Amino acid sequence: MSSLSLRLPESIHEKLRELAEREDVSINQFIATAVAEKTAAVLTLDYLEQRAARADRSLLDRLLRRVPDVPPVRGDELPEGARGSNKRLQPLKAQPRRKSRSARGERSRLRG
Repeated sequence: MSSLSLRLPESIHEKLRELAEREDVSINQFIATAVAEKTAAVLTLDYLEQRAARADRSLLDRLLRRVPDVPPVRGDELPEGARGSNKRLQPLKAQPRRKSRSARGERSRLRG
């Protein structure tokens, strides 16, 4: 286990204290869990981006062409007025992710 000194604004520290108490855990455990969750989220995003880079769009198109063009099952219909393609579900151009401080060669503000 390693030790980390952390400076927080008083307002965040107070909220942290309240949330840890509400969850019935120590502030240390609350922070450790939050960091673990954020780490998992970032690593998952990295994995999904790497996996998407290997995707074969033509294979996806071939698979989608095999799906029969039939009306949706009852209860699975789109809401009234929501006909047409959903732009939110369309693939977007991949946005480059910002490099971390360490990858940019910047000194971390946290010391461990």
